[in-house]
Amino acid sequence: MDRRTFISTAAAAGAAATGALAADVSSSPPWRRAELATEIDVSAHPGAAQTWIPVVQSVGPYQRASAPKITCTGAAQVVHDPAYGTPIVRARWAADGPKTLSVVQTVQTRDRGPVATPLSPAERAAWLKPTDSLPLDGIVHDTAMQIVGARTDPKEKLGAIYEWVVDNTFRDPATRGCGLGDIKSLLVSRRLGGKCADINSLMTALCRASGVPARDVYGIRFAPSAYQKCLGSSGDISHAQHCRSEAWIEGLGWFPVDPADVRKVVLEANLPLASPPVQETRRRLFGSWEMNWVGYNSATDLALPGAPRPMAAHFLMYPYGMTATSDFDWLDPSAFDYRITSKVVA
Repeated sequence: MDRRTFISTAAAAGAAATGALAADVSSSPPWRRAELATEIDVSAHPGAAQTWIPVVQSVGPYQRASAPKITCTGAAQVVHDPAYGTPIVRARWAADGPKTLSVVQTVQTRDRGPVATPLSPAERAAWLKPTDSLPLDGIVHDTAMQIVGARTDPKEKLGAIYEWVVDNTFRDPATRGCGLGDIKSLLVSRRLGGKCADINSLMTALCRASGVPARDVYGIRFAPSAYQKCLGSSGDISHAQHCRSEAWIEGLGWFPVDPADVRKVVLEANLPLASPPVQETRRRLFGSWEMNWVGYNSATDLALPGAPRPMAAHFLMYPYGMTATSDFDWLDPSAFDYRITSKVVA
């Protein structure tokens, strides 16, 4: 079964994207173009070390990415996780000394709506399966059934789940990073607070539990937003990671949603849920994404190639690093010692 996220290997995507980047397509919406750079220096961490960096992929008619340009004082190469085929830059250093890595990609994006992509039976089964962090039985299944009720149309199910998630969750500023995506604990606690990896993962799990194929898409914001300041980022984007959700609907293909960003506007713009700006955001984020953001992958509970033990995170949206005995704090760029930057390319 092919569970590749964004349907391309790094080599194929890089080759195709390099040609595509040479000439913009003159159509609406317009393309954005930027250079994203991840710089890592783990020289202060003693002994042998490894890091894994997510790679932007080319996908559909709305996102293009060049092959990653890698510079490393150790050994580095693009590898793929065995379950999803996700491209990842893996770097290794054998001992003490300079341990630095640079990964640079040129990306292009344009705002998107639903993308009419066929789904094979194997792919459909893959995006309906439970994972360790996305269980679909027990309270998850029961909650999904309560939300969708007697609805049978997939888009109506999706709409009901989206409205329920927007109405019943909240963005918790005390949550580190994007959250952990432990959706069962959220439901059991009845305290549905967190950030994007919590709120949008809940969206994904409820869709799957109701029979609608869905997936999280892990990525990062790289440019300002045309709608709300809090939905954009530029320059140093080390803290700009963002997870989104999309569901596959017959006749429409992959349908984008983002209830977590509705809740982000409520909190960070200090606006009531019923206010016109929030309601406009709520309508817009059911069926479209502003692509001042790029997606890395949809790999949930993936295994890092060559890792001596499982990673503590459920996803690869941040740089991740290990020594033989401990993991780096991937949510603290200064302690890990990484920096991600975005630069507009003319």
